[in-house]
Amino acid sequence: MQSTKNNLQVLFEDNHLIIVNKKAGDITQGDKTGDKPLSDVVKEYIKDKYNKPGNVFLGTVHRLDRPTSGIIIFARTSKALERLNKMLREKTIKKTYWAIVKNTPKKESDTLINFLKKNSKNNKSFVHKKETEGCKKAILHYKIIKTLENYSLLEIDLETGRHHQIRTQLAHIGSPIKGDLKYGFDRSNKDGSISLHARKINFIHPVTKEEINVLAPTPNDVIWVACSR
Repeated sequence: MQSTKNNLQVLFEDNHLIIVNKKAGDITQGDKTGDKPLSDVVKEYIKDKYNKPGNVFLGTVHRLDRPTSGIIIFARTSKALERLNKMLREKTIKKTYWAIVKNTPKKESDTLINFLKKNSKNNKSFVHKKETEGCKKAILHYKIIKTLENYSLLEIDLETGRHHQIRTQLAHIGSPIKGDLKYGFDRSNKDGSISLHARKINFIHPVTKEEINVLAPTPNDVIWVACSR
């Protein structure tokens, strides 16, 4: 199921949850910027589509960094929210990301294991060689799925969900994500995005128990289009 309305791309919806394709630049929930969050856009969509009076319940299950695009799940009931949060904790929701990087990694596929520490002052994570106070173990698996003249497309599966994990770990092996100035890419993308996209999600529906597989189309950008062919 896929529909686009009010500039919102809905990938799946039923009475319990709604899955949308976040555009780079959107914030998932309200923050100090005061910009309109994606959660409010989704609430308006539900209110309008189903002609709902009063406030619309919407629970944010997880987030994506503002410059990142791709799949976001919202819960439409408190029961679904509670169960989805439990599934996240138990790591039964499988998320796959795509990243466009410069400097093709030396290995075709690999598992990266690092200890990351977040610096809240500059909202950035750093790799430490060994576990020290405040560090968290970060594990991801990647494989190269396409190589272009100047870039490579990686598919990434996360085993842990740390702050800026993919951005930090790929930069650490010398393959920063396109447009990611914070982690060492040399120039920004025109729209301020970074070329990191939450591409696929797979889980068992918390209420109906059906298997849910959702694929989010990549941004309409020349490099993304070339990578997605």
